Amino acid sequence: MKILVTGATGDVGARVVRMLIQLGKRPGVFVRDESKARKMFGDDVDIDLGDLAQPETIRRAVQATEALFLVTTGPAIPRLDAAIARIAKEADLSQLVKLSSLDVEEGLAIGAWHEQGEAAIRGSGVPFTFLRPSGFMSNLLAWTHSIKSEGVIRSSTGDGRRPFIHSDDIAAVAVKALTTRDYIGDCLALTGPEALTFAEITERIGAKIGRHLQYQAISDEEAGRRFAATGASTAEVEAHVALWRAIRNGRLGAITDTVERVLGRLPLNLDQWLTGAAEAWQQEFRI
Repeated sequence: MKILVTGATGDVGARVVRMLIQLGKRPGVFVRDESKARKMFGDDVDIDLGDLAQPETIRRAVQATEALFLVTTGPAIPRLDAAIARIAKEADLSQLVKLSSLDVEEGLAIGAWHEQGEAAIRGSGVPFTFLRPSGFMSNLLAWTHSIKSEGVIRSSTGDGRRPFIHSDDIAAVAVKALTTRDYIGDCLALTGPEALTFAEITERIGAKIGRHLQYQAISDEEAGRRFAATGASTAEVEAHVALWRAIRNGRLGAITDTVERVLGRLPLNLDQWLTGAAEAWQQEFRI
């Protein structure tokens, strides 16, 4: 089976590619930067150049593919998913595995984008699997600067809990779906094994890096201003503030057993992620 991976140089996509290679597969990767992909994966992949912002550029690659791993982000998700679903249907794709979001189930803005994308894929008639993960542990790297410069982690999530998930678990479930037909038609809700408050996460990070860290609760307005300063669009700012508010209100703390059912093992926990985290943690904090 020829498998094509979009988002192949990103957090989850790169893990999917490497896991497929470990299984003896030769995946295709749909990327904008050939040299970056070759540096990451060597000669173990077939490279197709294009840009999902221009969905027509993926048409040729999809025609030579049986299963597609689809990663789209931001407010353009509905448009991109609809366009790629049409192309996949025309190519008679055997399976499309979409990286969606657990927020679909709460009707939040980010989830609403994915919900529209899911609806377009479902309506196209292409056999699908939707992966709906909770927040990624790797997203916690966004706190790197404030931890290094101030020893502070800020959020508007209050005492709300979030069962963050390790990207390895998302990728492993994706590979399971891509290499079997066991999950066609399924929406897989994926979480980590424990729902933690952001104050508890702050304490865990501090213990791991050997620094006393302070958790500071902030308002929605301040959270929005801080996120806007990163260059996020108004739509993205509003979506993230709504997400953080939903966490604060206790709407996103539920834990599922899906990872264990699919992989036959418990999902990785936060301490495991911190122990084997990206080099950025070590380089930034151990100075």
